[in-house]
Amino acid sequence: MTVRRQWLRSRGEEGSAIVEFVFLGVLLLVPMVYLVMSVGRVQAGSYAVTTAAREAGRAFVTAESGEDAAGRAESAAAIAFADQGFAGLGSLQVSCGASPCLTPDARVETTARVRVPLPLVPAFARDVVPLEIPLSASHLSTVDRFRAAS
Repeated sequence: MTVRRQWLRSRGEEGSAIVEFVFLGVLLLVPMVYLVMSVGRVQAGSYAVTTAAREAGRAFVTAESGEDAAGRAESAAAIAFADQGFAGLGSLQVSCGASPCLTPDARVETTARVRVPLPLVPAFARDVVPLEIPLSASHLSTVDRFRAAS
């Protein structure tokens, strides 16, 4: 009878290692997946603001006239934001070092900003705690020295 009791006692633990492994695996895997998703979105936001600032500056200083420059810069920034999935979320600020802005050898600074929302956070939680990461990037462009002032 003792052999049978030992067999029944040992049988009670059968299969629990698989359950423990799956439970611990899920417990550790879910936060890791969320962390990777969050870091991926922040990296995409970083690419978006860097590209938007650089391309907006290039588009601004290569414009034919001062009236077209701001529109070209906004369009270039909008394309850069949309490329990384931030369409409508980013903003652009342009500041000129000379007046008019497209004076030869003048400097133009473009600053792009975006607020990256953390993934999978419901709207009601966003109202209570700010769950966005603000990112910004600046780029300094120089108007071509040998162009005609406009």
